[in-house]
Amino acid sequence: MEGRRRRWCYWVVTVVHVVGILIFTRGFLLTRTELPYYSRCSDISQSPCFSPSHNNSYSSSSSDSDINCSNINQGQHCWTKPAVDRLIIIVLDALRFDFVAPSTFFPEKKPWMDKLPVLQRLAFKQGSSAKIFKAIADPPTTSLQRLKGLTTGGLPTFIDVGNSFGAPAIVEDNFIHQLAVNGKRVVMMGDDTWIQLFPHHFNKSYPYPSFNVKDLHTVDNGCIDHLFPSLYQEDWDVLIAHFLGVDHAGHIFGVDSIQMIEKLEQYNLILEKVIGELESQSGPGGLHENTLLLVMGDHGQTLNGDHGGGSAEEVETSIFAMNFKQHPVSIPSELDTSFCEQDSDGKKMCTSSIQQLDFAVTVSALLGVSFPFGSIGRVNPELYALGAGTWNLEDTGEGNCKNQSTLEEWLQNYVNVLCINSWQVKRYIDVYSASSMIGFSSEDLLLISDIYYQAEEKWSHTKKSLFYKNESGHSLLPVLKRQIGAYFNFLSNVSALARSKWTEFNLRMMGIGLVIMLISLLIIFLAIWQANRPHTVFLLPSGDNRISFDLIFAFFIVAIRACSLFSNSYILEEGKVAIFLLATTGIVKLRCSIVKKRMLFEAVLFLLLVSVLRFTIEVGLSKQAATSLFLNVSPSWMLGIAPDHPMWTYMSEIGPILALILLACLLYRTISGTYCLGIWKYVIMGTISSYILISVHWGSESNISSLPLLLQGVGRSYIPRIVYAIGVGQLLLMAFGHLFTKEKALDEKWSLIMKTVAMLSAWSSTIIILSGQQGSLVALASVIGGYCILRLESMEEDAINGSVRMLNFSPLAVTQWNLLAVCLFFATGHWCAFDGLRYGAAFIGFDEFVLVRQAILLTIESFGFSHVLPIFGLPFLAVCRYSLGQTNHGKSSIFSLLCPMYMMFGLITTATVTATIMCVTIQRRHLMVWGLFAPKFVFDVVGLILTDVLICLALIFYSGKGEDDAQQDQIAENKYPGDLHSKSFTVDAIENDYQD
Repeated sequence: MEGRRRRWCYWVVTVVHVVGILIFTRGFLLTRTELPYYSRCSDISQSPCFSPSHNNSYSSSSSDSDINCSNINQGQHCWTKPAVDRLIIIVLDALRFDFVAPSTFFPEKKPWMDKLPVLQRLAFKQGSSAKIFKAIADPPTTSLQRLKGLTTGGLPTFIDVGNSFGAPAIVEDNFIHQLAVNGKRVVMMGDDTWIQLFPHHFNKSYPYPSFNVKDLHTVDNGCIDHLFPSLYQEDWDVLIAHFLGVDHAGHIFGVDSIQMIEKLEQYNLILEKVIGELESQSGPGGLHENTLLLVMGDHGQTLNGDHGGGSAEEVETSIFAMNFKQHPVSIPSELDTSFCEQDSDGKKMCTSSIQQLDFAVTVSALLGVSFPFGSIGRVNPELYALGAGTWNLEDTGEGNCKNQSTLEEWLQNYVNVLCINSWQVKRYIDVYSASSMIGFSSEDLLLISDIYYQAEEKWSHTKKSLFYKNESGHSLLPVLKRQIGAYFNFLSNVSALARSKWTEFNLRMMGIGLVIMLISLLIIFLAIWQANRPHTVFLLPSGDNRISFDLIFAFFIVAIRACSLFSNSYILEEGKVAIFLLATTGIVKLRCSIVKKRMLFEAVLFLLLVSVLRFTIEVGLSKQAATSLFLNVSPSWMLGIAPDHPMWTYMSEIGPILALILLACLLYRTISGTYCLGIWKYVIMGTISSYILISVHWGSESNISSLPLLLQGVGRSYIPRIVYAIGVGQLLLMAFGHLFTKEKALDEKWSLIMKTVAMLSAWSSTIIILSGQQGSLVALASVIGGYCILRLESMEEDAINGSVRMLNFSPLAVTQWNLLAVCLFFATGHWCAFDGLRYGAAFIGFDEFVLVRQAILLTIESFGFSHVLPIFGLPFLAVCRYSLGQTNHGKSSIFSLLCPMYMMFGLITTATVTATIMCVTIQRRHLMVWGLFAPKFVFDVVGLILTDVLICLALIFYSGKGEDDAQQDQIAENKYPGDLHSKSFTVDAIENDYQD
């Protein structure tokens, strides 16, 4: 019964954690309220702005001939006059800014720069109506949120990251919806995310699956097949083509790779052909006489091809805009955001900047449709100016209007567009604050209202200046510029307010969740204390207080790591913090080994392993691609070998296979022992077979081997599936053996060892193949690290004192085990951000995307070395401590060690996660809350729940069916105890037992 209570105790802890995390998440990751309102053309009558549908809405009462020159169209339009007839949007997913901008804009030229020369040539051609923009996205930079932000004009909500693999339809008002209700015909081709977001909005659609990151060409070829024929068709007004090759090439090969350069060169040829076709049909009366072309990215990517965070590489992308008519003048310098450099020939080249937040409202104004109801962006003057119609106002009045300059005409039109823009944003803020449960504070609303009413007051004076310009004879430029400045001030204040306070934090729910997590810490602590009470042990006195030192030192290490999570800088360097603390414990063990003159080799080996892990963590945290110069130059500089030397290729190909062979030899040695019987032997043999298959799989992808094409196809597609099937079969076999077979009378120590080896081997093959060729090396490192911890733990035989001990295990050893697990997470190239996920691992062995299957594989790859293997390998510590001096009080004594060890492991993990929760509570208004603290929170709570579940499953599996019967024997023995000293172990007996 005692064993069952312990197992159920941790299930209770798991439930408490789930409840606390859910409550805290409801308070911390609340999304903004999505309002079910949509803009309509008739809404413009409620605004104080000029309506393009009515000539004399704001004409002077004194003269019908004084017609406002901003009434630019006599016909019926929506909120603004259409500036372009057709729009082509070509989305190049993960388009970095330095893919498009000239290399002269950057300190150093890289191989991937200047690979789109057609865009540079047109943008910097004298008199060209083309421009390159640096587009700034709002994090998180996953594709789903970027597409939502681009089409709605709103800021992303963090909680949407979880929907990136199964995007729900957008329910908010958006640019695509406005096109549909205003009769615009939309054609889409490429990334199928558009169909998931807008299932009923396209007249034609040609979607292709987007999540197979190993496929560089299917989506792109589909776009090419449909794009060029569509350029000659008249059945669309807006065409969207979303290419994915660059994004996938980055995920798999990195930015600095041949595949990336080939993709960019392919895109250059495609764009050159597209622009040529448009130019050939852009003459008077041509199909594309008034067509605007936009070539843009949805986000950037890091050097290793990841995105999702908020670094400059991820949020900076590009927009290339071009129409095929020349505008006569430039916009005022006050509206120009150009940044200029000179090339090697002294030619001036300028790029501008735009917020992606402004995209939806700007494109809506160009096409003459209603602005999305929830948009808080502003109409960008430079992109809006590229629309041919905004420079060629055909429907202005006669008389006084003839004397207006073209610039004044355009500024009048743009001021009215900004008036509509500001009115729409103010309307949304008012409705949102009235509809949302929390909304903006009264002080914020008062500030926004004051700024808006000041702009409206200026607008009333500006309208009078427009009506009576002829009487005064003064230029309107100063008045128009001041009015534009007033609207800019209002719109920039709204966007700044939304960015700082958009998420509605519910402090009450956050507080309740935090309190529940603190209570769970108390529950685990009390459970550990209770588990140790029946097993107080007396041994030969030594007068050493080492156990108390281990407890204090372990607490000190855990406290330091928990406190480090309160700093954003330390979170960014979390892997380095963990490896530093692990090295600190290793130095303490080294000192102990020197004093005792034992285990010196293991102590030095452990520190060498920590040094290697430190280097790999440095690589991972630097977000360097496997093809980047960092990995090539750094080792070659240290060893004096050229980066392109064939030795590196052979080492990278042969090294992982040699590590896999060594792991297989260790397992073979295990099954050759006398204690490896029954199903455990067959499970381990299955793992050895999987290792052989993995070697063949890696050989099929090798650059130095020449396997037949048929074998290569089988190796790349079917071998991973066979490995997965063997792993599932091994787990089912062990579950069957645990439930339906009775354990033989076997020494409980060896029984636990064989169960542990079998469980680790069953998981290892899948984890290794998902981790790539680094998998076998990391697995070997984890074996070495675990071995060193176990051996160094055996030094404690001389440190066991003769008094009642607080714990019947070493908390420092468990702390080392936990730190090693954390270090393995970062050493495998992960970090606590969504761009730290290795999406390509989810498609090893599969080409098609299935949500559940790919999610399981991605989870195993992400948490295999850091959670699954360390937790299922923890019984080795219990076996070591059991061998070092636990009196044999019957069959359950080793499980009396295992349960509190698992609880201690869970306590350490819970303490760090609780510190993370406290951190995000305190830093909820921090600038990096969504780019850093929120992803860290998500990764930590997912890791905690996974840790809890794995601990519960491990306790069930390792406890054995006969544990409760053994505990009954122990109760009987405790009633009639023998002589205590006769049951004590001498040091020699401990040593002999351990050597066995």
